[in-house]
Amino acid sequence: MKKCIAVLAGDGIGPEIMKEGLKVLDAVAKKFGHTFEYKEAMIGGCAYDTYGHPLPDETKRVCSSADAIYFGAVGGPKWEKLPAELTPERGALLPLRAHYGLFANLRPAVIFGPLADAASLKSERLEGGLDILIVRELTGGIYFGKNKVKSITLNEGVVQGEYAVDYMIYSVPEIQRITKVACEAAMKRDKRLTSVDKANVLESSKLWRKVATDYVQKNYPHVQLNHMYVDNAAMQLATNPKQFDVIVTENMFGDILSDLASAITGSIGMLPSASLSDTGFGLFEPIHGSAPDIAGQGKANPLAQILSGAMMLKYAFGLNTESEMIERAIMSVLEDGYRTGDIASSARLNATLLSTAEMGSKVTEYINKM
Repeated sequence: MKKCIAVLAGDGIGPEIMKEGLKVLDAVAKKFGHTFEYKEAMIGGCAYDTYGHPLPDETKRVCSSADAIYFGAVGGPKWEKLPAELTPERGALLPLRAHYGLFANLRPAVIFGPLADAASLKSERLEGGLDILIVRELTGGIYFGKNKVKSITLNEGVVQGEYAVDYMIYSVPEIQRITKVACEAAMKRDKRLTSVDKANVLESSKLWRKVATDYVQKNYPHVQLNHMYVDNAAMQLATNPKQFDVIVTENMFGDILSDLASAITGSIGMLPSASLSDTGFGLFEPIHGSAPDIAGQGKANPLAQILSGAMMLKYAFGLNTESEMIERAIMSVLEDGYRTGDIASSARLNATLLSTAEMGSKVTEYINKM
């Protein structure tokens, strides 16, 4: 198989972890006879510094000519004071999602067995491991709704103050298509789906709950659907996460809950994500940020970047065997006691600490031995 991949390493630790992600992809390509062509482009703060915009036309051209986007991380204090539309997050990530219709965000929250002692919950609550998939609607809701800031002015012309408004807007088709993605995922797992909303308060959530219920009953009768308010869902994730299999929710709730789920697993350095369009085109990235405080020091954990590459092989290219090989290699590396600093635990005194590059090389070594 021959595929073209747009490589957007970004800022901070992005280039370091991306190097290791590509190293692993090259090992897989060699082992299975594939050809992966990489087209690199700038995005985020580094793109602003060079082109005056965090998402230059050249980067969009590279992405449009590729079969998938492999993404690192963007942002940092250097660019925080820019106008909102020019910040790496608002000026690059959100437009990418909108431009390519990347409406479905898949975030696994998985605890690898060897890392159970690094999780934030007591071990008895995670007995047997943890494997949750959060399906987040990514191009609607409050992040993409109209917003405005206005001043309230009295009759005599004196400004009383300002107010801000953000609109959370969802349509029936938007809810149906993300529910379909979640149901398809649930059918391949335990057929349990939890839809999270705030239907006791928000009109958009009332619509969400009705549409989700009707769609599942009509199209996926074998999926066991239950509903949960977002505040309760957060509490349940923090206290009894094993009750969940697949969670589907709107944009802002998904943003919050997926970060909470990542904290439960012990390190955001272990968690990948996929953002998919209805054509299968996708962007694959680790969920952590650019971590500028450790950039260039060889301390970053590249495993989330590597696992994002595994998701790309699976969801964008249909290479399930290759994807599973990466996951097995990482499991073996962890079982043999190799760690980066963020996943090292005092409970494992014989752990071998590795740098960013050493961890990427170790995963590659295990793939080559398989």
